[in-house]
Amino acid sequence: MAGDSVSTLILFIAAMLVAAGVAGTLVTNVNEISNSVEAHSGDVTDKIDTDIEIISDPGSDAVYDSDGSENITLLVKNTGQKTLATDESDLDVLVNGTYVSSDEFTVTVRDGGSQWRSGTVAQLEIDRSLATDAEHRVVVTINGAEEVFEFYVP
Repeated sequence: MAGDSVSTLILFIAAMLVAAGVAGTLVTNVNEISNSVEAHSGDVTDKIDTDIEIISDPGSDAVYDSDGSENITLLVKNTGQKTLATDESDLDVLVNGTYVSSDEFTVTVRDGGSQWRSGTVAQLEIDRSLATDAEHRVVVTINGAEEVFEFYVP
């Protein structure tokens, strides 16, 4: 009888040690996942709250000045909830699949303010010469929000 009690006690202690080890591992993993979710939630919120719309008319002569400065001029409206930065470092621009560096374009808020608030329009001027009698494509990306604009230069 005493042998049964000792073996039961040993099995009970072993079961408690295994349970404590599993619980410790689970707590560590849950804490790591929680910290990861917390760290990335701010980025996801920025992406969800950001949206843009290119409101320029693709058939307008105002999009591309082929006679003078050879600039692409686009009107981009902030349709998201977040106020966007107007410095060129946050904006990614592709023209016909080629990356445009930040020193080749400017962003100007049209209402005269310094912040690109929700509902306001910014003018994006891209210094790039384009071939005539061809279709062209501009992709504008900010905080994960992407807008594509296709137009024809006669």
